[in-house]
Amino acid sequence: MKQLTSPAGDTLERLKLMIYLVPVFGVVPAAYSLWQKQGSRQEQAVSRLVVTLALSWLMIYTLLSAGSHLSPGLSLRLLITNTLVTTGYTLTNLVLMVRLLQGRSVRLPGFSRLSDRLP
Repeated sequence: MKQLTSPAGDTLERLKLMIYLVPVFGVVPAAYSLWQKQGSRQEQAVSRLVVTLALSWLMIYTLLSAGSHLSPGLSLRLLITNTLVTTGYTLTNLVLMVRLLQGRSVRLPGFSRLSDRLP
């Protein structure tokens, strides 16, 4: 018969990874984990992915916001694009949370390879 509960260590690590995947706020503990070089290989990989996703989102968000202020004619289009990028970032983190709860891989094709290059 299949065991329904996980060992305490696995549950604690999964909870930490879920906190890391919280959009915007989870970047702080993920970056701290990377800075301290602590945690398992999976925790380090998820931390790098979270930081890469957040920095990418922040860069795109900043550029689109600046563009909307500098170009009044394109302002509405850039703000709508900004909203779509932010929604995509949030949904990506939520999908990764669901995949983590299902016990599946928490890797993204483009971003995981990019995040693996982080120290």
